[in-house]
Amino acid sequence: MLKVDGLNQYYGESHTLWDLDLEVPQGACTCVMGRNGVGKTTLLKCVMGEVASGSLLFAGDVELTKRHVEDRARLGIGYVPQGRQIFPLLTVEENLRTGLAARSDGKRGNGRNTIPERVYELFPVLEEMRHRRGGDLSGGQQQQLAIGRALVIEPRLLILDEPGEGIQPNIVTQIGEVIRKLIREDGLTVLLVEQKLPFARKYADRFVIMDRGRQVAKGPIAELSDALIKRHLTV
Repeated sequence: MLKVDGLNQYYGESHTLWDLDLEVPQGACTCVMGRNGVGKTTLLKCVMGEVASGSLLFAGDVELTKRHVEDRARLGIGYVPQGRQIFPLLTVEENLRTGLAARSDGKRGNGRNTIPERVYELFPVLEEMRHRRGGDLSGGQQQQLAIGRALVIEPRLLILDEPGEGIQPNIVTQIGEVIRKLIREDGLTVLLVEQKLPFARKYADRFVIMDRGRQVAKGPIAELSDALIKRHLTV
């Protein structure tokens, strides 16, 4: 679904990604791991349009580096950034509707019926609170709203940047179960950045470990050994 080849990124004179190669297979959850500051979020931002050199091949034949930033959603890429970034003064329903403009099939509008029922099926709390302002929700509910907003476009690839950060454990579990349900029932592909080892081991299919802007290990999640964790993930 996504193939990253020779990706380099700079912030000023700082070289943050070094000839990074990465493959995200279709219909599976790939978890990118690593200590703070190794380039995980930078990688996601490059996929979403931040200027970089190298190749980002999506769905087999779409070179993302040659497409405008706004094309990502229309191509079928949903993105949930770290920190959620919902609109606190808009209602839940209004937040969800902001994603409709990015759909490629023209299913837009002002009514509730334009929001895919799948979103409310996966996150019933969003339907219950659809008239509440986003800023009035708990952190966990806001994360569900952010994921729901990305799902409104019915993406082929869902990118999640630390979805479990700072929210209650029961919501983290629910998000993990939603990820597995989307993969199993909808054939969705997920690219996940996550530092919580239990979450990654339970819900991801594959792992990639980054260190200093490079990929240093990868494989099926069952091969995420204690030795790799000690070498690359422990602080």
